[in-house]
Amino acid sequence: MLLEPFIIDGGLEIYKTVVGPIDNNVYVLRCSDTGESLLIDAASEHQTLLEISRDLKVKTVLETHGHWDHIGAVEQFRLSGYSVGVTSGDSEMLPSYDYLIDDEETIAVGKLRIKTLKTPGHTPGSACFAVSGHPILLSGDTLFPGGPGATNFKGGDFPTIIDSIESKIFSRFPSDTIVLPGHGLHTTIGEESFKLPEWIARGW
Repeated sequence: MLLEPFIIDGGLEIYKTVVGPIDNNVYVLRCSDTGESLLIDAASEHQTLLEISRDLKVKTVLETHGHWDHIGAVEQFRLSGYSVGVTSGDSEMLPSYDYLIDDEETIAVGKLRIKTLKTPGHTPGSACFAVSGHPILLSGDTLFPGGPGATNFKGGDFPTIIDSIESKIFSRFPSDTIVLPGHGLHTTIGEESFKLPEWIARGW
């Protein structure tokens, strides 16, 4: 099940598929030069995702956070020989994992460099992933078109997610950065950043 690239940008290929009962976005980041890839969020439908991972030569899996809908295929991936990384803040939410990823840590994928940004608020250990040299941010459930991710779950906190979005995302990335969230359509920093006061005022 070889997907067509969703985004191509100078040595970076991004593939997207949607799985599970609440339509989780799963992304594969691939280095065009080496063919090496990583997968963001082993959400569910493990047979589909494992087939894609074999086709695209995925080497490892990174989890944006530990909610059930983003980790449903983690065990099957580990049993199939793939390593899974998650932040320490959400590690206990996973059935198992292989390594911890830290704030500002860089993961090599062929010639690509993927930078981890801890963005707590949706969960204590939520993370986003930026692709160095490319206008791409994979935001998990931290940032969506129209607002932050929900904070009414256990471990969620609205002031914390607002601080994460303001200090880790809006203040760091230019307006043309494409934001790829964990559900739904993509957006850009420019389309969302001016709405921050509105989100704070409404409280969600």
